[in-house]
Amino acid sequence: MSTEPSSSRIDLPLAGLAALFLGSGALHLVRPQVFEPIVPPQLPEPRKIVEISGVAEIVCGLGLLHPRTRRIAGLASAAILAGVFPANVQMSIDAGKRANRKRTAKSAGFFAGTVARLPLQWPMIKVALRAGKGTGA
Repeated sequence: MSTEPSSSRIDLPLAGLAALFLGSGALHLVRPQVFEPIVPPQLPEPRKIVEISGVAEIVCGLGLLHPRTRRIAGLASAAILAGVFPANVQMSIDAGKRANRKRTAKSAGFFAGTVARLPLQWPMIKVALRAGKGTGA
C-alpha cells in the first residue's frame, strides 16, 4: 500500500496528455513551418506565435507531471486545447483541399489523421480539466 498522497500520483491519461504536450511543444520549436500556415492571418508574426505556443505546451506538459503545478497546468492545458481547436479545424480543411488536389495516398492519409484528431480534443480537455480540479484524470 502506498503512503503517497493521491495527488502525487499520475495516471495514464494524464501522463499521456503530458507526453502529447511535450512532443507537440517540441515539434513547434523544431519545425515551426509546419504550424505557421494555421495561424490566423489576422495575427502578426506567425513564427513567434508558433514558438510561444510551443513553449506554452512544454510548460503545461511539465506542469501536469508535478503535483504542485498540476492544477494550474491542467487549467492552462484545457485553455490551450480549446484555443487551438479552430486552428486544428483549419489544418483539416487545408489538408482536405490538398488531398483532393494531389490525390495521393500520403495526402489522403494526412487528411484522415487531421480529421481523426479533432474529436480527440474533447477527451484531452476533460483530462486537463480533471487535473485542474485536482481530481486526477
